[in-house]
Amino acid sequence: MHQYTLAMSEELELNHLQNDADAAIGADGGGGDVIGVGIGGPEIVPTTSSSNSKAEYFIQQLNSNNFKKLALCMVLGFIVYHGILNWQYGSDSCQWLLSKGRFKGNNEWQPYGCMVHKYSQTDTRRCLRYLAFWGYKNHFIFIGDYSVHEVYKEFINHLHPTDDANDSQLQQTPADTEFDDSKLKMRVTYIYANEVSEALLETLSKLQDTKEVRAVFIVGFTYRNFLKGNVTDDLLKQYQTNLTRLVMPFDQLVAGKSTVLWKLQDRVNEEKLIDSWKLIKNEDIDRLNRIARSVFRYTDATVWEAAWQISNGLVDTAIDGYKLCTLGLKHYTQLLLNMYCNDNMNYNDGSCCSSAEPYTVLQIVTYAVFGVCIVLVCGIFLRRWLLHLRGHTLYTPLRSERPGLHVAPATTTPNANMANGGLASTGSTLTLTRIDYSTPIVAMAMLGIIMAYFYLCDRTNFFMKENKYYSEFSFWIPVGYVFALGLFFTEDSRFTKVLNRDQSDELKGWILLVVLIYYMTGADRVLPIHMHIKLLLSGYLFHTGYTHFSYMWQTGNSGYVRFFQVMFRLNFMTVILCFCMNRPYQFYYFVPLLSFWMCVIYFLLSLPPRITASTVEANPLHYLYLVGKFVGCFSVVTILFMSEVFFERIFVTRPWKALFVTTDDDIHDWWYQWKLDRYTVMFGMIFAACFHIAQKYSIFDDNNHGNLFARRTSITVTLLAVLGVGFYTAFSFLCRNEQNCEEIHSYIVFIPIIGYIILRNISGILRTRYSTFFAWFGRISLELFICQYHIWLAADRHGVLVLLPGFPTLNMIITSFIFVCASHEVHRITQILLPFAVPNDWKLVTRNFIIFLILLIPIAHSDGMF
Repeated sequence: MHQYTLAMSEELELNHLQNDADAAIGADGGGGDVIGVGIGGPEIVPTTSSSNSKAEYFIQQLNSNNFKKLALCMVLGFIVYHGILNWQYGSDSCQWLLSKGRFKGNNEWQPYGCMVHKYSQTDTRRCLRYLAFWGYKNHFIFIGDYSVHEVYKEFINHLHPTDDANDSQLQQTPADTEFDDSKLKMRVTYIYANEVSEALLETLSKLQDTKEVRAVFIVGFTYRNFLKGNVTDDLLKQYQTNLTRLVMPFDQLVAGKSTVLWKLQDRVNEEKLIDSWKLIKNEDIDRLNRIARSVFRYTDATVWEAAWQISNGLVDTAIDGYKLCTLGLKHYTQLLLNMYCNDNMNYNDGSCCSSAEPYTVLQIVTYAVFGVCIVLVCGIFLRRWLLHLRGHTLYTPLRSERPGLHVAPATTTPNANMANGGLASTGSTLTLTRIDYSTPIVAMAMLGIIMAYFYLCDRTNFFMKENKYYSEFSFWIPVGYVFALGLFFTEDSRFTKVLNRDQSDELKGWILLVVLIYYMTGADRVLPIHMHIKLLLSGYLFHTGYTHFSYMWQTGNSGYVRFFQVMFRLNFMTVILCFCMNRPYQFYYFVPLLSFWMCVIYFLLSLPPRITASTVEANPLHYLYLVGKFVGCFSVVTILFMSEVFFERIFVTRPWKALFVTTDDDIHDWWYQWKLDRYTVMFGMIFAACFHIAQKYSIFDDNNHGNLFARRTSITVTLLAVLGVGFYTAFSFLCRNEQNCEEIHSYIVFIPIIGYIILRNISGILRTRYSTFFAWFGRISLELFICQYHIWLAADRHGVLVLLPGFPTLNMIITSFIFVCASHEVHRITQILLPFAVPNDWKLVTRNFIIFLILLIPIAHSDGMF
């Protein structure tokens, strides 16, 4: 027992020293140290002398500070680049939607620079009903030849896909066809035209006189004898003259708030053309389209270039060589609906033709505070620079570290210790610490700059956005690449304990990286992948329960101050984003989940009698008390789960209702996330309790580099662990219904998690090695999860941010680099502000918490919390 206590004390001391080192590195910013293996390796290498070679000097420069400077330069460069694009080509995403795009993967159409929402019949009718409610007349008018008629039929069939009678009615090309839906105030009209005639001009004049509001015209045709071929120069001149007669009617229609789209002639598959189309050549079609572009280029009508690009990309699948396939027609319909509905429906995954979200008073106030901090910092540095020019020497005051003042110790080198006369030695009881009260202001100014970048990326249309795209290749290749890097950057750990600090950071790192790839590629549509990602997030929560229980069990420290320190680390960035990005707290669902379960853990273990390793040693009856606490917690959670009405009454109670509802005042997102992992944290706590009790009675030994168990026992336990992990994988593939899968997941989630822990730790060789690559990301895992919503993904994680259009792979690398650098800086700023926000004195903590609540009162009042 004595050996076990010494081992626990040694690891807790090492963890404490590591925390101090991390805090020092965070406060210092890494200016004097370098990362030995670049972004993947956290090994700190002392600064070398000037006699080192250029290669060593170059390696020294591969540190977090220089990476962040490079990321800042890249951001400024892309701001200038996109500013030029917006100034030269405009920032109207409707133009992007209608003019340019590309096919991705399985013939999915991606417009240039913006996201399209995939409108179902329900979404379409909801949009039309909404516009009808506000008094708009939804009128679509299709004018043209056979190709426009095909678009018209697909548009009608999208509204009423089961209307067989209507479909049969449209088999022949009529001279005039009309579709009406009085409930939606919807009218779709098709007018046959194969050339510019007096009848067509008269029809356009009548439509203009009726002053149809929000009418959309889709027009396109060639000339009467198009099928006879023989496109001569005289015919082209006549075609140009005829199209010129449409310029004035089109401009007048647009002036009357209508939208006019000119559909270019589709190219044909010359090898598959039927006999009646054999004389048509693509070169003739291209000549006709060039004339149409030249005529309508300077008018208010829009040449629908995207439609031509879609048909050209699908020309190999053309029916009879000239008819666009059904997939292409569906793309046409989706483009029209995105153009017409997006700005009114505000779908998160539909940024094309959608206006930027308006800012709020709270956002103005928040950014004003950041602006004041930036101005103060500029003033501070200007003053110091002027004093330096005048020859004044600036001294930083040194004060002894006092209880109650939580200041991260400065990192020192042996040379620095000698320069200070040994005052900074680790064995000294009186440590001189630099105190610079401008530090929090500088940190807030840096945070303000980062938040401005967040706002520019996700609350404006300044930068481009694209839809996610999933394929097995796009998901598994990044996952394989990440794990290859993780295995490459491995080294020996100084710890031997199960789930030690290095191993815990590694676990959080690879979990988070896989989750990020999952979100980026939109792999949620694949149920087995979806269930394994849920398992990884549950593993994060399981680890949270295990870690906090182990800490309180071993140290007995379930103090007031430590609770607020943990809550500050969890929620600081989330609260700032809520203020800056105008999103509810529940939007960042994982942080509320972690915070809620942290409160449960704190309450459960702080509730008298407090149970720790020392108390159960003195009084074995405490084991029974611990079981009683677990049973009580399980009972409360089960009662909440069995009655959703009771659950809602508790969590929609004011004033904490705002913490659990979405923007639509809906609590179902919180209910879904909570019930999915309602037992996971308690499983982690129970596992921690069983683990430490088994360790106390020497059932296994993790105080050395050997295996946990004897050979025969190790083989048996390993087989059971493999079966546990394999069981969950088989379950995820065999389960067909997502709702049933997630319900069963809640009860069996601990099996694969414990199986992984056993496989990772049962061998001494595996237990004492870890991936520095994963561990580095694990230390900023929380910031990575939060920041990805706005500066890596886009449109509240529904799309992908595009800084470099046209190069998707390179764009992903660039945005990922900037995203990681920003997350690391946010982590550093949080570490800097932590001692000022949550000092070691509980009275100061209480004071700061009360001040924070007072600041929330006007915000809560404006949101209707009171």
